[in-house]
Order: sequence, then C-alpha cells, then structure tokens
Amino acid sequence: MPFPSAVPRTHLHTRTIDCKGYLRDDGLWDIEARLVDTKTYTIENRWRGALQPGDPVHNMGLRLTIDHDFIVREVATTMDDQPHQVCNEVLVNFQRLIGLKIGPGWNRKTRELLGGIEGCTHLVELLGPMATVVFQTTASDSAKAMARKISPENYPIVEFDPTKKPFVLNGCHTWRSASPAVKEMYPLHYTGTDSEGDEAREKLTDSNKKFYPK
Repeated sequence: MPFPSAVPRTHLHTRTIDCKGYLRDDGLWDIEARLVDTKTYTIENRWRGALQPGDPVHNMGLRLTIDHDFIVREVATTMDDQPHQVCNEVLVNFQRLIGLKIGPGWNRKTRELLGGIEGCTHLVELLGPMATVVFQTTASDSAKAMARKISPENYPIVEFDPTKKPFVLNGCHTWRSASPAVKEMYPLHYTGTDSEGDEAREKLTDSNKKFYPK
C-alpha cells in the first residue's frame, strides 16, 4: 500500500539498512547488517573532498556470529566509507559484544558497552534490528531442521507444548492475548471475553490435548 499523496517536495537524503541472516557450515549463525547514507546533492568533506550525489557518506557494517544459545562468539566490523578519518578508531570496541547474549536487555546492555564516546552512533543503531533478525533467521521450523543436520546435539526435536507461553505473546498488537491470531494458534493463552476461546480449544488435536490439565 503506497503512502498518501505528498505535497511537492525535494528528495535530499537516503539511508539504507540491509540485514541478512546466515546458517554457517559449522552450525553457528552469522547476522550481518550494513548502513549506507547518501545525498542527492554534492557536499564537501574536509577529508574526502567533494562527495557527489549518490556517494556514500556512511557505508559501514557489522557481523555478529552467534551460537545456538544466542551468545555472541565473534564480531566483525567494516567502514568502507566514513565522514571523518578517526571514525574507525572505535571499531575495536565492538569486540566487547563477545559473550553477550541476544535476548531481553540486549539494547540496554549494548548501550552500556558502546554508548556515547565508546562507540559509533550508526553501528550501535544496527544492533537493535540485528537482534530481531536473529529470531527471524533462527526461529522457523525449516531453519531449525537445517541447523539440526549440522549440529543435532544443539537442536533436538522438541514436541510442541501448547501450555508453554509463546514468546511472542503480548509483544505487539497482533499477538495480544485477546487476538484472533492467538485464539487460532495458542488457544490456551487466549483471553477473549466471548466463548470463542473454548471453541478453539476444543479443536485441538488429540495429541495436543494431553498437555492440558484436566
């Protein structure tokens, strides 16, 4: 769906953030993110000279290598284009992420380690979307099956337990406990005020009903 029509305007700036998730041949996961800023007009840079329209003002990225517990095992950084010569002096600080677990508190912990003068504003901004890409990369049944072939001891087959609270519950509007999506997929956790929750529960397969308390 397009935006509503805008008033006449002039395009000045574009920021592109690209995130990718990979399953490695050794059973670990690589999450990569790159940020690129460009202008539609010529700007002067003391260090690099005249930057033409489309030339990157910023072109930098991060790679986090994580294990099956979402713990950061390796960190790689790149600054192909930067506005100041000293920007890349801070890259070594991103090694502080090694050993940190991606999960609740991730944004707070990364700001503590790399906020302010300890980091690069743009690379730190990438750490938020990278965390969500971790879950988008690793959470599907297909991704887990591929990882299981490489590292079966770290990705055992787990039987679906509908009594377990789904991690997405109440994380957004769609997954609110009274949502029709929850009623359909996680009926035990549905809190709608009508009888639809009971009806949805009755539709559970016999194999899943065994998880419900009598």
